[in-house]
Amino acid sequence: MPVLRLAIPTPLRTLFDYLPPAGDSDVELLPGIRLRVPFGRREVTAYLIETVESSDVDPSALKNAIEILDSEPLLPSILLKLCDWAVNYYQHPPGEVYQATFPKALRAGKTHRCNSEPGWTLTTRGKGLPKGALARSPKQSKALGLIQEHSQLCNSHFRDAGISTSILKALEEKGLAEHIEVITAQKEPRANPGLKLNDEQALSLQLLLAQKEGFSCHLLEGVTGSGKTEVYLQLIADCLERGLQALVLIPEIGLTPQTLARFRDRFDAEIAVLHSGLSDGQRYTAWEAARSGTAHIVIGTRSAVFAALARPGLIVVDEEHDQSYKQQDGFRYSARDVAVKRGQLENCPVLLGSATPSLESLHNALQGRYVHHRLQQRAGGSQLPKLEAVDIRKAPLQSGFSQALLNALDTALANGQQALLFLNRRGYAPTLQCHDCGWVADCSECDARLTLHRRQRRMRCHHCGASKPLINCCPECRSEQLLSIGLGTERADEFLQGRFPRHPVYRVDSDSMQGKGTMQALVSQINQGEPCILLGTQMLTKGHHFPAVTLVGIVDMDGLLFSTDFRGEERSAQLITQVAGRAGRVETAGTVMLQTHHPDHPSLQAILCQDYHQQACAMLKARELAGQPPLGQLLILRTDCQDASCGEQFLRDLRNNSQSQLPAGVALIGPLPAPMQRRAGRFRSQLLVHTTQRRLSHLAARTLVAQAQRLPARKGLNWSLDVDPQDMF
Repeated sequence: MPVLRLAIPTPLRTLFDYLPPAGDSDVELLPGIRLRVPFGRREVTAYLIETVESSDVDPSALKNAIEILDSEPLLPSILLKLCDWAVNYYQHPPGEVYQATFPKALRAGKTHRCNSEPGWTLTTRGKGLPKGALARSPKQSKALGLIQEHSQLCNSHFRDAGISTSILKALEEKGLAEHIEVITAQKEPRANPGLKLNDEQALSLQLLLAQKEGFSCHLLEGVTGSGKTEVYLQLIADCLERGLQALVLIPEIGLTPQTLARFRDRFDAEIAVLHSGLSDGQRYTAWEAARSGTAHIVIGTRSAVFAALARPGLIVVDEEHDQSYKQQDGFRYSARDVAVKRGQLENCPVLLGSATPSLESLHNALQGRYVHHRLQQRAGGSQLPKLEAVDIRKAPLQSGFSQALLNALDTALANGQQALLFLNRRGYAPTLQCHDCGWVADCSECDARLTLHRRQRRMRCHHCGASKPLINCCPECRSEQLLSIGLGTERADEFLQGRFPRHPVYRVDSDSMQGKGTMQALVSQINQGEPCILLGTQMLTKGHHFPAVTLVGIVDMDGLLFSTDFRGEERSAQLITQVAGRAGRVETAGTVMLQTHHPDHPSLQAILCQDYHQQACAMLKARELAGQPPLGQLLILRTDCQDASCGEQFLRDLRNNSQSQLPAGVALIGPLPAPMQRRAGRFRSQLLVHTTQRRLSHLAARTLVAQAQRLPARKGLNWSLDVDPQDMF
């Protein structure tokens, strides 16, 4: 009897051996099928990785699987290989990796539903009714007429027509209609004509099309407004013409509506959307459309990189530099890096696009590993904005705004233009302090201060989510002299509305942009072109096109200049370039004003005098001297527990046990407290692993994980390995 080697979603970094279900079965045991198995006191869904002839486990201890859930694998073999690579590269439990490829219903062991949607058709009795029947019940008559016209219809069509489920159930009770699964018909994709490309765009597209067969990885580095998306669209059109599917990754859910609208304007094709904002049913439908090949284009955020595809032909990663592509907890993968590996396995091209590429991608391009394309001029002839530093030393400020910036706002609004103000701090003020005794409102669970949200009358921690009612007096001395110190978007919004009462001020942050469709509705309102002020956080910087914005003001430039993370300079340059890129995207020239107390800071001078590519090349040279990524490799092994000494001792033992087994070229640093040591009531420590080569990094990761698993488990202690970390937190 063969032994089944299964991946089961647990924190254990191993596969589990089982026997096939008792009794004969006609189902061929192929990798990728799901099974229901006993696991401890539970029954769980497991994923078959391989069948072997024997097991290291005592045969008498092997359990039988309970049930085979699939008659054939639901995942293509290439996706299984991708998961196997991810397990080994990120040293993560295999069950959690394979589980990431399935929608929630299939993870729970539910029956796989083919490419269909719940719907309705007429019974024999219903088919005998004439048109216009049930006239006394207009809605039932309308529903009956729709089914008569189309024979069968999905539930979504009835919802679009304003027909509720209760109307359809009424037809069912009368014996006129019945539930069915409606098979979605596949249509031939068509692309509408694209825009005329300038010389740079046309050359990049020509080179991309020349390598459309087989694997190749391309970096499309184009200044903001240079028309990168148009290159994507024309490349995707060619992919669809060849009968293949395109996978497009975007960094944020907030960008999905505008991206989807642009794709639907261009393509008469089935487009599936995958992101965490969808319901479980919507995600399942999109996943199945991608898996079956019904969807010609799949657009999604980070997790969509693991979507099953029937005929993959192209992978596009837009804004490839964005931190959102790196999962920061659990399975800590980089969707950008997984996308490149997937392209290699699928033997299809991968296109990474950004105005501010990550140093990792730029380094690969400069080393010749990626094909490098550059778009250095804006599409349509518009010019890049002019950047100027506003020295606010000793200058009077009104709620954080200099007179120079306020004057520029007056001018822009008077000329019927729009302005965008960037302040990467939500809430009213980041600190609440007693003026009499100096008490500060700190989070009781984190090494952080509570942020004042005055409209909500709350104090919130932006790290652990803790929330408290706003107090009226100091808990230490009972004084009512409480000061709100610092500037947040809520406070800036209040000031701007008073200062510019004739013009709307739109605040864009995660507090104000709640609810489905809120962001898209705001973008539509702004793009009507009426003069207004946009005030917001990073939500405003990611790919939005605001044609009427001519002025951008960075209110707190100094908050971007100083960071404890070695990636701080890179991220500041990326963020400022992206924010600045919102200005002057059409005929009118744009201006960017950066308020600072440090106008001579080297990073700020580089931003003012050099474009992003020049800054990035300089940063790469500095990274090379320091041996930092991408010129060196970094791992972080983290612990968190309720006792700080417990986590540090675990890492100390791990270091002592592993040191002799690590090859030359691997340096261990620590254990050290995390930059924010206490978060959500738990103390965090970390052991940094620095290597000079990726091969050594892989060896170090395997050795450390193996040793960590052998250490005695301490109650309440969690540990995790972060490969290629993007944050030092």
